[in-house]
Amino acid sequence: MKLALFDYGAGNIHSLHKALEGADAEVVTTTDWTEALGLDALVLPGVGAFGHAAAALPRDREPLRRALAAGLPCLGICLGMQLFFQSSDEATGIGIGLVPGRVRRLEAPVVPHMGWNDVETTDDPLFEGIEGLVTYYANSYVCEPRDPDAVIAWSTYAGRRFTAGVRVANSWGVQFHPEKSSTQGRRLVGNFVKLAREIGGTS
Repeated sequence: MKLALFDYGAGNIHSLHKALEGADAEVVTTTDWTEALGLDALVLPGVGAFGHAAAALPRDREPLRRALAAGLPCLGICLGMQLFFQSSDEATGIGIGLVPGRVRRLEAPVVPHMGWNDVETTDDPLFEGIEGLVTYYANSYVCEPRDPDAVIAWSTYAGRRFTAGVRVANSWGVQFHPEKSSTQGRRLVGNFVKLAREIGGTS
């Protein structure tokens, strides 16, 4: 299975690349959307700012949005999940628009939210075999989907519960960084690769 890891040109994605390879995926790091959409699955990393990353999306978002809505497996991490939405309070720029809702600044005494936090999960297969999930966060913004059924995980920070994971079709988004979340994070990455392989019928 060949998986596209899209590079916004905003930072180091080495740890994510390594985690995906550790899950037996053949990883192609690319800045070419034609190449990315032609592979078996897509990963949108969590490095950078919304405005810069949105500018790296294809000028015409519709083919990307259609591909994800039609079932192309995708994992959006932190910023990558925020790009599923149309816009963000962080900066001007247009996201993919896959998930109706908004991205707003995290309301807390200390921002960004940095460090480890518990995650409440549903029975979504992305979390198969993971109990008591604790993950690493580095975020100043959180997602608010209009459809509560799109939410598959939550975390609480400074007394406020926020969306930690979403799913639409075969696109999963997580607000935390699984590639920095030790054994449980690696299991989550492995679960995504397994799901993508099953969806695509690849070995």
